[in-house]
Amino acid sequence: MEKQVFNPYLPEGVYIPDGEPHVFGDRVYVYGSHDKCGSPRYCPGDYTFWSAPVDDLSKWSLRGVSYPRRGVRNRLGFRCMWAPDCTKGQDGRYYLYYCFDFDNRICVAVSDAPDGPFTFYGYVHHPDGTLYGQGPKDIMCFDPGVFTDTDGRTYLYSGYSANEDLKRMLNGRGIKNVDGTGNQVARLKADMLTVDGEPKMLIPGYKNSAGTGFEGHEFYEASSIRKIGEKYYFIYSSRLSHELAYAVSDRPDEGFRFGGAIISNGDIGYEGRRQEDASNYWGNVHGSIENIGGQWYVFYHRQTNKNEQTRQACAEPITILEDGRIVMAEMTSQGLSGKPLPGVGHYPAYIACNLRSKEGALKCAYGPLSRHKYVKHPCIGEYEKGKQCIREMQDGAVAGFKYFDLKGKTRLTVTTRGAGGVMKVGAETNGNVLATVPLTGGKEWTSSSAVAELPAGKYPLWFRYEGSGKIDFLSFSLEPVTG
Repeated sequence: MEKQVFNPYLPEGVYIPDGEPHVFGDRVYVYGSHDKCGSPRYCPGDYTFWSAPVDDLSKWSLRGVSYPRRGVRNRLGFRCMWAPDCTKGQDGRYYLYYCFDFDNRICVAVSDAPDGPFTFYGYVHHPDGTLYGQGPKDIMCFDPGVFTDTDGRTYLYSGYSANEDLKRMLNGRGIKNVDGTGNQVARLKADMLTVDGEPKMLIPGYKNSAGTGFEGHEFYEASSIRKIGEKYYFIYSSRLSHELAYAVSDRPDEGFRFGGAIISNGDIGYEGRRQEDASNYWGNVHGSIENIGGQWYVFYHRQTNKNEQTRQACAEPITILEDGRIVMAEMTSQGLSGKPLPGVGHYPAYIACNLRSKEGALKCAYGPLSRHKYVKHPCIGEYEKGKQCIREMQDGAVAGFKYFDLKGKTRLTVTTRGAGGVMKVGAETNGNVLATVPLTGGKEWTSSSAVAELPAGKYPLWFRYEGSGKIDFLSFSLEPVTG
């Protein structure tokens, strides 16, 4: 079978959230932060920027560390580098913009290549030398997004609409210019460091959205911008946290109108789905859109390991209508392939795009103190270092995979460990059971099979566990039966 493109699209056990995709030359590069399995903090790793040829999105590769975490402002390595972004300057070099957690300044690194290695270049500042973030009209620096327009002008976007609890915490750290009033844009001079003119507020937060059209989808974090034709699309994480939303304007620095949602990592809002009916364990999201080979995609991340600190990169094709509206995408397993996965072959269970317990799905929370909430819930997690499966499925838990080009009558083989019981398989969300696979209990991985009368064509596959204990679900295979 030819190499497939799955979600997550990077190798198993790699955790790169906050992905900003950019095409430079004949490759697409993803600029993300770097989570580590088991870490109690966001983004404790070095920047490692993956890339792939624009004509083959199955061939993701990594040159090495693009920019180390230890260095200027972080000699001992205590700080974590959060979501970065990159642009190509007029001098042909690549400029990387990033913040160390809540440091309230934007750092810049530079490289001759899109994926580094980058070296420290300086801090964004006002003409008088005042750091951006410290000026009288500046808001707190956070999640910088950067954009160089076709006329060569570069714009920097930043901001964080903290809720009242986070605001009090940040005020206690000495950061006073944080509130729920949206984000900011500043034009940069040709040196890529100096703010040119006064920063402007861009789109509203939850405190000042009344009558703006952004109500319920106000700015929270994750500033990003793209240009499509003559329109500017501002992409951001809304106050819902799990949702990437967008706004549209005729200018890069003002006049934005709310457009809608692009994707939710719980599929909340997709086809009207409510939060209580989330199809997947959800949490914060950050990403953007990019045109690759004539097709637009949205890049985002999903949660794993029952927390918000182990996030993985995913992507979906999107449709932009003639009137400029973006059609909300759903989470899938097929991802960047843009077409159903073959109805024959072997598939890892960690590519499940939907996962929930008998009681549904819930928000993944920050930190280890919330783990008691997940006692009855499965998760995509590691069973050994760098190796993933679906862990701790209990009675009624469901894993969904979208989509397959099914071939009709098929032998289904599932590989599990743990309790006995059965795995019931169907091709509709709440449809008929098309196969019941008896499971053999035990500590070792064991494969079990059954023949299913599957439909032919594009369908999802749903695996529902029924039993009295817990199982880990490693993989499944599809083998069409002839005759």
